Amino acid sequence: MNFLFIGDIVGRGGRQAVKELVPELRREFNCPFCIANGENMASGSGLNAKCVKDISDYVDVITTGDHIWDQKTFEHEIKQFDKVLRPANLSDKQPGNGWKIFRNPGSGEFAVINLQGTIFVRESAYCPFETVEKILEEIPSRIKCIIVDFHAEATSEKAAMGYFLEGKVTAVLGTHTHVQTADAKILPGGTAYITDVGMTGAERSVLGRDVNAVVEKFRTGLPRRFTVIETGIRLDAIVVSYNLTTGEATAIKNISRMSSI
Repeated sequence: MNFLFIGDIVGRGGRQAVKELVPELRREFNCPFCIANGENMASGSGLNAKCVKDISDYVDVITTGDHIWDQKTFEHEIKQFDKVLRPANLSDKQPGNGWKIFRNPGSGEFAVINLQGTIFVRESAYCPFETVEKILEEIPSRIKCIIVDFHAEATSEKAAMGYFLEGKVTAVLGTHTHVQTADAKILPGGTAYITDVGMTGAERSVLGRDVNAVVEKFRTGLPRRFTVIETGIRLDAIVVSYNLTTGEATAIKNISRMSSI
């Protein structure tokens, strides 16, 4: 069995690339379900109901991260969407779910856990390691496929989480840094791992933003408006193959595709 995971979607151009390329990728790699990190879908910062609806026909689960509440309306809108997760290790007083069991007709039940790192991340969050331990105790034993989106800045924290969950989950997939890493692998315990899936955003950009503005900010230290680039979009993703009976990952493949946008 295979599933597709799409790297951080940036802006309108990223959403358009998802609509253009994901149906083709799901057919090509025979993926009954697709997960996407969508925390940058609304003009590059956060997401809203319009953005979620825009890609709802193309992805089955939307994960997020530290920009989850950048769009002020979304703390109310998130209650409309069963498929959207927010980091599980945020305060319980925040709306939404941090993990959930989903069912896909082609692949049975699977669980998705959304976690946020604590190193170099602006928002305070509880320990992701303790949080995921508690979640795993709650997931019924019948659920064999468990996928973790670890939205974190520090590569060391991501790598540690991969080894911490080795043999306990199907995949630990890093998001947030918008650059696809070259370390996709199957850990000996049967867990697929990659430090960062990458980004669905402009190829000629700095993490989806205007190159000149970002360079100028670095050169001068002066504030600059970082405009989201909506053309020349590249979609980064991974495909994970796993054993439907045991939940163990058997293969992981990096993907990067240019859209026509």
